[in-house]
Amino acid sequence: YDYSIFLKVYCFLTTFFSPYTLIGILAMWFGISVPLTFLGAYFGSKKKQFRCPVHTNQIPRHVPQQTFLTKPLFGIVIGGILPFGCIFIQLFFILNSIWSHQLYFMFGFLFLVFIILLITCSEATVLLCYFHLCAEDYHWWWRAFFTSSFTAVYLFMYAVHYFLTKLQITGIASIILYFGYMMVMVLIFFLFTGLELMTLRSRVTWSSN
Repeated sequence: YDYSIFLKVYCFLTTFFSPYTLIGILAMWFGISVPLTFLGAYFGSKKKQFRCPVHTNQIPRHVPQQTFLTKPLFGIVIGGILPFGCIFIQLFFILNSIWSHQLYFMFGFLFLVFIILLITCSEATVLLCYFHLCAEDYHWWWRAFFTSSFTAVYLFMYAVHYFLTKLQITGIASIILYFGYMMVMVLIFFLFTGLELMTLRSRVTWSSN
């Protein structure tokens, strides 16, 4: 097996993470994060109970028969294409810097691409939400989450393509390490885009009501 990557990770950890660093991280956790958690819980318990801005009917409204273009699967798959098209070029350079030992120095342009990603995801989710509501389909909650977060699926597919075409990894340990790290990145990207854009979409929906 090829253990060179594990050796590099071990050297990195032993070089940059001393015992004092771990003690500092624990001190920040128990001295900052834990008190802020209880402080936020205290102020949250003092807030007034949330009231729905519109009257909710006790009998669920009938959803008409939906066409193929307004069904959930089509909207979710289409919703992730355009945001992924905004980031895949920078994604190539980022993966090169991580796995091919190349320098990445376009951080200003990366921030610009990040802003474009947020705007593109927002526009796509709000537009699809509008189409669903116009079709009298009010089940938009999980669609709002999966429409924008489906970009992570295309991110994983690109990671597989990058592994098959750009990398020459043969050891089973190195393969597990690569896909393990990429799955963590995909999961973080999935949750970030889904939760952030679902929050925005819920605000737009409530404001429209």
